[in-house]
Amino acid sequence: MMTRPAPLLLALALAAPALAQGSQPYAVGDSLGVRDADGAFEATSSNVTVFGAIYGAESCAYDAERGLIVVPNRGAPQSVQTNDAWVSLLRSDGSVHTVRWIGVQGPDQRAGLAPPLVLNEPLGSEIAGGVLTIADRDGGTGPDDPSVGVIRQFDARTGAPVREVRVDGAPWLNDVAVADDGTVFVTQTGDLSPDPDASTFRVWRIGTDGAASVLIEGAPLVQPNGIAFDPQGRLVVANYGDDAVLTFSRSGELVTTQHAVQAGGDGLVILPDGTTYVSSIAHGGVSRIRPGEPAELIARGIPTAASMCYDAGANQLVVPMNPNHGLAFVSLD
Repeated sequence: MMTRPAPLLLALALAAPALAQGSQPYAVGDSLGVRDADGAFEATSSNVTVFGAIYGAESCAYDAERGLIVVPNRGAPQSVQTNDAWVSLLRSDGSVHTVRWIGVQGPDQRAGLAPPLVLNEPLGSEIAGGVLTIADRDGGTGPDDPSVGVIRQFDARTGAPVREVRVDGAPWLNDVAVADDGTVFVTQTGDLSPDPDASTFRVWRIGTDGAASVLIEGAPLVQPNGIAFDPQGRLVVANYGDDAVLTFSRSGELVTTQHAVQAGGDGLVILPDGTTYVSSIAHGGVSRIRPGEPAELIARGIPTAASMCYDAGANQLVVPMNPNHGLAFVSLD
């Protein structure tokens, strides 16, 4: 008896570009639909809505130009399969636009692309200046393979890789914030043991020339996680290890400290009026901190509320739920 493939898997198989041996042009995945035997593409009809596509997502980014939510999926861990991650595109209602945009090819096919694709275990992500920036890592495939944090950047329109920077002093990197000039700031959450080494708590600065340097290290950072810019262009960092939300100058001096309702900060969204939202991956709430006011909890019970993004088109927060393999949507209307 022949087993028939599930419809979604069939659609993916037909939509994915066929790859022969040798170098292949870089390609991204189609929106939902199928290809016939002649290669003609037919998009899913407008009366069909598909949900899903998310696996192990730690972050998201909003593509204002296309009005889509960009979600890196981590796939298998490095110790099981390298280069298995991909990027999905979703609409504001949570329905799937493109199951696999970046990473439609299998891990064994990606080295043969021109340019090659590497995406291992993505964490933080942001779109700025037409570039999708993702915190990733190499190594960590076993006890004798050191892990190293890598910033990977992709053209936000074509999905093609444009740059990667290894940060040799960081075993892994977490969230990213990208300045107008292309400078990348990224958190190193560091030691997560019960008695952590504070010297591992860092914020890195990566210049447009690719040079990486430590901007902030140790206290008042306590396992720094989320990072974003405030309306004045200052760096704001949400600690995981306590409830502090720290504002620093671009040169790394502490300016002010606020407090979320819950510790375990992960996602950080700051609106143009200075209102700050912090998600707690540890406790599942979303804190709102209005300028000059104490924090209030506006959502709760979101399992593993990770590095959220702001969907400006729908005026909502989008919260990846990490191992729960889904997204939570928090309306701000």
